[in-house]
Amino acid sequence: MIDNIIFAAIAMTTPVLLAAIGGLVNRVGGIVNIGLDSMMLAGALAGLIVTSTTGSNILAILAAAMIGAALGLLMSLAVTRLDANEIIVGLGFNVAVAGLVRFFLKTVYDSSGTLSLPGVARLPVIDIPVIADIPVLGALVSGHDALTWIAWLLVPATAWFLARTRLGLRLRAAGAAPQAARSLGLRPLLLRDASTAFAGMMAGIAGAYLSIGVVGIFNEGITAGRGFIALAAFYFGRNRPWATAFGALLFGFFDAFQIRMQGRGVPAELVQTLPYIMVIVVLTAMALATRRRRSRRT
Repeated sequence: MIDNIIFAAIAMTTPVLLAAIGGLVNRVGGIVNIGLDSMMLAGALAGLIVTSTTGSNILAILAAAMIGAALGLLMSLAVTRLDANEIIVGLGFNVAVAGLVRFFLKTVYDSSGTLSLPGVARLPVIDIPVIADIPVLGALVSGHDALTWIAWLLVPATAWFLARTRLGLRLRAAGAAPQAARSLGLRPLLLRDASTAFAGMMAGIAGAYLSIGVVGIFNEGITAGRGFIALAAFYFGRNRPWATAFGALLFGFFDAFQIRMQGRGVPAELVQTLPYIMVIVVLTAMALATRRRRSRRT
C-alpha cells in the first residue's frame, strides 16, 4: 500500500510542481500569477489535440508550452503596460479561458465537458531495472515519465538560476525594486513579461501532463484547482525552490491519499476536499508562526 501511495504522490506532485516553479519565478519578477489555472487548462486541451493529430507527445508538450506562454504574455501586457490589477486580470483569465474552452468543445467537437480523442500518445514511463523492485525506493524513482524527472531537476536549476546567474539577479532586482533597476539601465517591464511568459509555459506543460500523462482525456475540470494549489505552494516556499517543491509534494501526498481512501469506500465528496483542507491548514499555521515571530521581535 505504501508503495502505491508514494508512486501516486510523486505523479500528483508533478503538475503542481511544474506550475509552482513557473509561478515562483514570476513572483520573484514582481507579478503574482493568479491565472496559472487558466494556462494549465489551455495547455491540457492543446496537448491532447496535438498528440491525437500528430501522434507525438513531444509536439503536444511544445504546443501546450506555446499556448501557455502566449496566455502568460497577454496577461503580463495587461498588467505591465495597461496598469491593470494583477489579481483581477488573473481571475479574469481563469474565467475567460474556461468559457472559451467550453465554447470550443461545443462548437468544434460537439462535446459538453469531456473530450476523448483517438490516437493519443501517452507519455512513456522510465523503468529502472533492479531499483524498480526495491520497496519505497522503486516507487520514488522508477516508473515515472520524463516530465516528472524534469520537474524535480528544475528545482535545483531554478535555485541556481535565481542566485547565481546575471539574468536571475536582474529578475530579482526587477521584482524587488523596479525603480532602482531602471536607474541601473535594466528593463523591469520586459523582465516581468518574460517571467510571466515562462510561468505560462510551465503551467501549459503542467496541463499537458494532466491530459496526456495522467488520464489520456480532457475534461473541463481536469485542473481541479491545481493552478491555485501551485500558487499556495510557492507562497508556502516563500520564493525558495526547495521549500516550494516540499509544498507541492505535500499536496501530492494528500491527493494520492484521498484517491486511496475512495478505493476503501470513503465517500468521494468528503475525501476529495482533503488536499485543499490541508493546504488551508498549512498556510494558516505558517501565518500564525510568522505572527508569533514578529511579536517576539517587538
